[in-house]
Amino acid sequence: MKTKFFIPIGIALFFMFCKPLQAGNDSIPEKIVEIQTSFGTMKVKLYNETPQHRDNFIKLVEQGFYDELLFHRVIKDFMIQGGDPDSKGARAGRQLGGGDLGYEIPAEFNQTLFHKKGALSAARTSDEVNPEKKSSASQFYIVQGKTYTNETLDMLIDRRKQQAIKIETDKFIKANQSEIKRLQKLPVRDSLNAFLDVIYQDAEAKANLSSFEVDSLKRVVYTTVGGTPFLDGAYTVFGEVIEGLGIIDSIANVSVDRNDRPVQDIKMRIKVSQ
Repeated sequence: MKTKFFIPIGIALFFMFCKPLQAGNDSIPEKIVEIQTSFGTMKVKLYNETPQHRDNFIKLVEQGFYDELLFHRVIKDFMIQGGDPDSKGARAGRQLGGGDLGYEIPAEFNQTLFHKKGALSAARTSDEVNPEKKSSASQFYIVQGKTYTNETLDMLIDRRKQQAIKIETDKFIKANQSEIKRLQKLPVRDSLNAFLDVIYQDAEAKANLSSFEVDSLKRVVYTTVGGTPFLDGAYTVFGEVIEGLGIIDSIANVSVDRNDRPVQDIKMRIKVSQ
């Protein structure tokens, strides 16, 4: 989030399977933007299924906000990130990533939009301070990722499910302290065990486990084209690179400092092309 995976079948599957998964409202033409860099230009399609992210991004692009900003965080086999307003003209070596515009965008999760290679997604603050998973108004990342085996995907999905169950269970316990304390005083352990069973059943029901499922079509993409499946359901995906996927690899391969900032600045310029 090391393999080279752009074999012909991977490319074919990428376009074959991802288009129907992400079809939007045909009556509304999808917006296309161009992200220009010193490594070349990427064409990016913005999804109609995420209108708040789409419209906010277009607004900033049309204002020229992104011009001369940096890709300030680059992690090979993971993603390339930019959009920090503090990155414009930032001195060499300065740690970046904390800049914002003073507002956030509500999450727009959609099971048909996922973190395949080339996905354009919104960065955000951590769950601890942002439980609603609201997006940064300006910072975004583009997925490079890597390919996964079916076995690795299975283990990854199970781990995310268990984490979701634990979180919801903890919430349930905190909200029902008085009842739990009362049952703990009973001599019959079966009563407590039965109640604990209810806790886990309720937690599993409340946890949106479907957010961590990878259906058969996504599985094909993740095992051939690649991506970062462990980010699905946690960050809003609002577009995808449709031309220039190789540029992601070029940027991801640059030398970075200990803060993952490229040693040589990589500036961007973005415009609406369609």
